[in-house]
Amino acid sequence: MPGNPWFSWSYVVDNAPLLWQRTVEHAGLTIEAVAISAAIAIPLGALISRSRWLSGPVLGAVAVAYTVPSLALFAILAPLLGIGRTPVLVGLVVYALLIILRNTVAGLATVDPAVIDAARGLGYGPGRLLVQVAMPSALPSIIAGLRLATVSTVALVTVGVVVGYGGLGQLMFQGFRNNFYRAEIMTATLATILLALLLDLVLWAAGRALTPWLRRRTA
Repeated sequence: MPGNPWFSWSYVVDNAPLLWQRTVEHAGLTIEAVAISAAIAIPLGALISRSRWLSGPVLGAVAVAYTVPSLALFAILAPLLGIGRTPVLVGLVVYALLIILRNTVAGLATVDPAVIDAARGLGYGPGRLLVQVAMPSALPSIIAGLRLATVSTVALVTVGVVVGYGGLGQLMFQGFRNNFYRAEIMTATLATILLALLLDLVLWAAGRALTPWLRRRTA
């Protein structure tokens, strides 16, 4: 329909402050959720790597939580935590946790046993061995997990609209309610995609900066 285009630059200009506000909300919630998940998952992954018997129960429990549909999880959390930002944040942390945890465990499992034995022979204790040997070796896998968790979290934030805090998802929902206003829906969708690409690029660059030995290896 000519009067309802899929994209309208005038809509972007007229609503720039609102678009910026929703984008900042979206990015802030994503970064906070992934940061909390990483703060839990990486130490937990290190613990699992040292206590193999924990691997099955912990990963299994987190995987079960991951299988709960996002709409259902937010609906369950809302009566407990109220409407707004908090239930969305908790739900996002739950979903990102499994991705980062699995990649941390997988990365630590790939550390060369010969390198571990050599470090022990040099007098490295468990803590120093983890920080200076195992974690650097697992870092590429952890970064990959962070990137995947971040992109998926950007998408999941939009579902938070069901409990009143969805970032750019609020604009998508308003567009559907406003006689299927295509420009509003498409603009919010494109902004979500661009935000995911931007955050992924930042993490990719951070990963390259933190793993210079990989660049030398491929040179």
